Order: sequence, then structure tokens, then C-alpha cells
Amino acid sequence: MNSQINIYKTAKGIRKSSPFGVVLHKEMSDHIRSWRFIVLIGLIILTFIGSMYVSLGNIRSAISNTNDPDHTFLYLKLLTTTDNSTPPFHVFLSFLGPLLGISLGFDAINIEQNNGTLTRIMAQPLYRDNLLLAKFVSAMIMVGTLFFVLTLLMTGGGLILTGVRMEPQELLRILGFVVISVIYVGFWLSLSIVLSIKFRQAATSALTAIGIWLFFTVFYQIIVNLAIRSILPDPSFLSQDQILRYNEFILDLLRIAPNQLYTDASTTMLMPSVRSLGPMTMEQMAGAIPAPLPFRESLMIVWPQVSGLIGATAACFALSYYLFMRREIRS
Repeated sequence: MNSQINIYKTAKGIRKSSPFGVVLHKEMSDHIRSWRFIVLIGLIILTFIGSMYVSLGNIRSAISNTNDPDHTFLYLKLLTTTDNSTPPFHVFLSFLGPLLGISLGFDAINIEQNNGTLTRIMAQPLYRDNLLLAKFVSAMIMVGTLFFVLTLLMTGGGLILTGVRMEPQELLRILGFVVISVIYVGFWLSLSIVLSIKFRQAATSALTAIGIWLFFTVFYQIIVNLAIRSILPDPSFLSQDQILRYNEFILDLLRIAPNQLYTDASTTMLMPSVRSLGPMTMEQMAGAIPAPLPFRESLMIVWPQVSGLIGATAACFALSYYLFMRREIRS
């Protein structure tokens, strides 16, 4: 790596290379050759194939159901239709996405320090923030490429098997779903990088990241429900406005969890008929015609969730930069 950081050869001769670019290419090659990345990619691809197989088996009944306002969106149905034997793909991705992000970042810094290569890297003309940024960007490029390829496979398979062309509305929504999924994985990646700086042992950082993921996925909703039952009054004795505020407060607490933000955003992107992510009164629902929303309006609905994920990712990356800048690196 020391020889790569100074110069590289091109067809016109020899010219200096950007240290950030060298580290970025090196990290991407390490990810490609990593067995844990290959295994997780295999799991996500198998999950995608299984979900597509179930969706294609039930797609005819899904698009013939005229009571469903989303029945005309064939390609969105490929990602959401299920026979209740397996969850749809975006639900699977809410579980596998964090594992992918954690696996790419839990040993980003501590493995370099344990192997003794961190001092040699820092001895090169490379800033610490460039090292962190290269590790983050390389993993995000790999994740974005994976999800984009899966989108192309889904589009091509649906076009070959059904012969129906994709509408621009469907393309925008699927691309929006891909972007939201990449941001969701990026949050767990930035969190795992923070833990890799905080803890010297890779096993400790990995177990801590998995523990945080399990807490928000399994235990957080249980804790919120138990706390609400013991603190807040019984909803049966409340008025309609109080019940509305009661439900909004519960949703606000649940949306602290990143997986809840991702579920709300992905569901709204893939189901155009979703008009609200919060409770609605009978007056608000009166006269509403069940019809799909335009992409712009759906994007406005999920923008708080998306901005929350982006903000949490930026906060974790800023914390990792702060901790890494204060770290004393010794040989």
C-alpha cells in the first residue's frame, strides 16, 4: 500500500495519485475479496430471488384485484406482493441491511491498529478525515452497486416474464426505495465505524453494534409499549383529540428506532396509496378517494424519515471523526 500511495502508472506515463483515491480503491478491493461481504451478498441475493419468485407466483391475482388502488403498478407489486408465507423484500431488507452495514465497518479502524498498519498509513501524506471518508465511501459504493444491480435484475426479469413496460412513476419510486435503503445501511455503517474507533478489539465492536441493532429491532418496541401502559392513561377514557395526540406521541417514540424510519419510508415509496404515516380523524378521511399519490407528494410524506436517517448518519460520522482525531496513534 505504501508504494501505491505515492505514484501509479498510466498509459501516458507516471503521475501522482490522490492518497484518498488510493485508499478508496484499496478498501473496495478488500471488500470484494472479503468472505463476510460475499456471504452477506449471497444472503441478500437469495432473499431477493425468493421474494421475486413468490411475487411472480401471485402477481396475476394482485394486479387483477381492482379493490387495491395500487394494482396497476406491476413492478412495485413485484417488491410488495406476498402469499404470507414469506415477508416482502423490503421487510427482509430491514433485517439484513443493518447486518450488511455492520459487517463492512465494525473493524474499519481497530483492525488497522491491531495489525500495525495504521501508523504506516498515517505516516503517508494522508489526513485522518480522508482515511475515514475513504472507508465510508468505499463501503457505500459497494452497497449502492449491489442494490442498483438488484433493481436492474428485477426490472429485466419483470419485463421478460410479463412484457409490460415500466412507467416513469414506478421507476422514480423504485429508485427512491434504493436510495432510502442505501441511506439506511449507511447509518449502520457509520455507527459501526464509531464503535471500531471506540473499541480496540473487533469482536467487541461487532457485538456492541449487533446488540444495538437487536435492541432497536426487538426490544425497543416492547419497552415503549410497557412504558406507555404504566404511565399514560387508558385510551378508552380519552376524547377523540386526546386519542389522536396519544397515538402521535406513541409514533414519535417508535420513530426513534432507525428500522421504524426505514419501514415507514420504504412502505410509502413502494405503496403509492399510502397517504399518511400518522393517525387521521374521521373528518380528515371523509370524502377521500382511494387513489395512488404522485411521487412528489409521497416524497414529501417520507422526507422527515429520510432526513432523520441522513441526520443520524451524519451525526455518527461526525462522532467518529471527533474520536479519531483525538486518538493517539503509536507504533
